[in-house]
Amino acid sequence: MQAALRILAWMALLLPLAFAGPVHAEEPRAWLDRDEVVLGETVTLNIQADGSTPPDYEPLRADFEISGLTSRSQLVAVDGESRTRTLFAAALRPLRAGTILIPPLVVGGERSNPVTLVVAPESAQEPAGAGADVFLESVPDDPEPYAQQAVGWVVRLYSAVPLVSGQLDQPAPAGATLRQVGEDAQYTRSVAGRHYNVIERRYLLIPERSGPLEVPGARFEGRGARGFFDDVLGRGGSLTATARPQRLQVQPVPDGAPQPWLPLHSLALGYRALPRELHAGAAATVTIEMVADGAGEGQAPELRLPAVPGLRVFPEPAQVEQRFVDGRPRVTVRRQFALVPSAAGEVTLPALELQWWDVGADRARTARLEPVTLTVLPGAGVPTRPAPAGATDPTMGDPGADAGAGLAGDVPAPPSNRGWILAAATFAALWLLTLVWALQRRAPAGAQPGDAPIGRAQPAADPSLLKQALDTGDLGDVADAL
Repeated sequence: MQAALRILAWMALLLPLAFAGPVHAEEPRAWLDRDEVVLGETVTLNIQADGSTPPDYEPLRADFEISGLTSRSQLVAVDGESRTRTLFAAALRPLRAGTILIPPLVVGGERSNPVTLVVAPESAQEPAGAGADVFLESVPDDPEPYAQQAVGWVVRLYSAVPLVSGQLDQPAPAGATLRQVGEDAQYTRSVAGRHYNVIERRYLLIPERSGPLEVPGARFEGRGARGFFDDVLGRGGSLTATARPQRLQVQPVPDGAPQPWLPLHSLALGYRALPRELHAGAAATVTIEMVADGAGEGQAPELRLPAVPGLRVFPEPAQVEQRFVDGRPRVTVRRQFALVPSAAGEVTLPALELQWWDVGADRARTARLEPVTLTVLPGAGVPTRPAPAGATDPTMGDPGADAGAGLAGDVPAPPSNRGWILAAATFAALWLLTLVWALQRRAPAGAQPGDAPIGRAQPAADPSLLKQALDTGDLGDVADAL
């Protein structure tokens, strides 16, 4: 009994250590609500970091006018530990045109990633309706798209007076799907000598068939905060605006286009993380990144690794990020694969190819990820010879089977067997402790384990009784058989 309790105590101490892992603080992440602006407009810089220490914005004052500093904090659970995560935001007005690099900013002792902003010169052409208190502008990124091509549709609401309330709607056209993407971007801009607050809303428009497509104009109805003399003169505070309807000419899918049909502006493939070497029997992580310019989130092709002899592949859920760049959607897909080689030697990850249609050049193209050869070093208790050519791992299954799609954080590689071994040992110790407790309870007071009851002869051991009790009996039957 005492020995069993000691074993159980050691197991209870070791089990949490088997599953415990290091807790790392999240590195500050910086991004802009828009990657391209016109000189005179403002752009919002967002920085997300652990803790509540604000970023040091001083390095930005040479290229930007900084205003509108805000922050929003929340408690999040990371590896069973609560921590404060804060989203910092700052409105930046560029002081010059050109490409401006926003350097890494210090946030709580860490540094954020650099961000690039393209600032275009002020346009001499003013949008229709400029000069009014409120007007609307609708801009497609491609007036002649292909059928099933993702078209970026941007609606901008210009207001020269503060808005108290309002409703902005963009009706969906017949023969196409239209859905809003992301949150509204807000900034300021000078048009026709007036200072406007701009609300920019992005949509994803996908034509279902070829032919002309009539897109209704966006509508706005609301109220603005006017001055004292406006109220005296009875002008009221109601505001309305309607954008002009537009017609798109949708082209049919070209004959001989690669299938599945994937019309894009560009498609790039690359390794975001690649180990220098592998160890037999141990897991290593490979991360593949795909950037599809001109695709919606649901149109991005799935990333798969082809089967490799002697290599087990465990795909993780894909991480999908959709943004608007140059007025059109852009999807970035990152997917991790845990690789477990079965023997030392060399393994080659085959080339990965994706066919797509270049809408700008009107031709088929192929994005290619070149093959990579990795060295596999010997591991403990595994053979040192490489697997024979053509041999496959029967436990690998479909290496490209998706474990689920969606936006997710970094997923760790498959855990080692150490935790499961300790867990099994702990349960075995618990079973042994329960068995000893049952024997002690059934024995008469003062009796020692192994003593025969007084006045009764010790029966001969029968192994078949113990086997039968283990197969079909309960804990009491097992104790009687023992």
